[in-house]
Amino acid sequence: MLYRKIPTNGDELSILGFGCMRLPVKEDGTIDEERATKQVRYAIDHGVNYVDTAWPYHIGQSEPFLGRALADGYREKVKLATKLPSWMVKSREDMDKFLNAQLDKLKTDHIDYYLIHALVGELWDNVEKLEVADFLDKAKASGCIINAGFSFHGAAEDFKRIVDAYDWDFCQIQYNFLDEKNQAGTEGLEYAASKYLGIIIMEPLRGGNLASPVPPAVKEIWDEAPTKRTAAEWALHWVWNHPEVTVVLSGMNEEANIEENLTVADKAYPNSLTEAELQIVKKVERKYRELMKVSCTGCRYCMPCPEGVNIPLCFETYNNLYMSDNADETKFLYAARLGGILSVGGAEFASQCVKCGECLEKCPQHIDIPKILESVVEELEEPDLEERVAIAKQVFK
Repeated sequence: MLYRKIPTNGDELSILGFGCMRLPVKEDGTIDEERATKQVRYAIDHGVNYVDTAWPYHIGQSEPFLGRALADGYREKVKLATKLPSWMVKSREDMDKFLNAQLDKLKTDHIDYYLIHALVGELWDNVEKLEVADFLDKAKASGCIINAGFSFHGAAEDFKRIVDAYDWDFCQIQYNFLDEKNQAGTEGLEYAASKYLGIIIMEPLRGGNLASPVPPAVKEIWDEAPTKRTAAEWALHWVWNHPEVTVVLSGMNEEANIEENLTVADKAYPNSLTEAELQIVKKVERKYRELMKVSCTGCRYCMPCPEGVNIPLCFETYNNLYMSDNADETKFLYAARLGGILSVGGAEFASQCVKCGECLEKCPQHIDIPKILESVVEELEEPDLEERVAIAKQVFK
């Protein structure tokens, strides 16, 4: 495992961090604690020392799970990160209430890396007005939090003013080879580094979409490279190639993914990709932009939908329609996966959307969700959805 330093405090953090937003789950939707605990501890035993969670992950299950998973001496082996749910804060007192509840859930007396969660310009303006600086100063003085940071999903100009608004230790941004000009982007990455902030990267694989399934047209480009890597290795190595990056978070929920990521994290030095390799990544980026229809990362901040639409799965399947080179299979899986056949709930189709707009306020990617769901209906439901649902019920009976 390679390590990089946080400029403000000298902490040496593993370049691979364990993100607890996409842990393995059971059929009823609850975290598979036995399996997830083994995964988290295995990663720690193999060098990972940064573990990230948040108040809403797994609908509130992630923090209590992690409090149990880090028992038996594992809490002392890691730097623990969690986040203040900024959109839920209505008063200065709410900030203390959330922090105290998180300390209790995580079974710890301090948070090593505490973030103001999912900021965009308006959310920052609100928490700033509610005296978030005073909250952070006092929490740091008391030892309840050690380092203060924020995670960001807004526009580049808002990112810079947030960086300048407080004496932050670190920040967390979305960054991958498709997002160089999206949100904070490369400009924000370099700006934060110029202010000596530690930089934590989320969505290096865009919710897994850059790793699996790999479109045949993209695989052909990867196969051109003299050095053979999986799609996930390419994407992770590209992020780690930037010396400004401190930690890359991966939402690892498959044992094979953990092994693969640990292997890459042993050799992903900054500035280690050749110019020829960087050009291959650029070629892949252009191909993805030709293929993809919606920039959803699967973060699930838009969920739950009051009408029961599984928005991330609708968008994932919609993108797969254009990337998998197998339209019939994709349409069948849409019927099976969103028809309540492979889950304990009911139907979750795009056509259930009533355009209430609730999701628009939550999406960190600022996607026009209702409009794109109309396209999902047109291309994945019409005209024979009922027939495909009936066939799927027979297949999976």
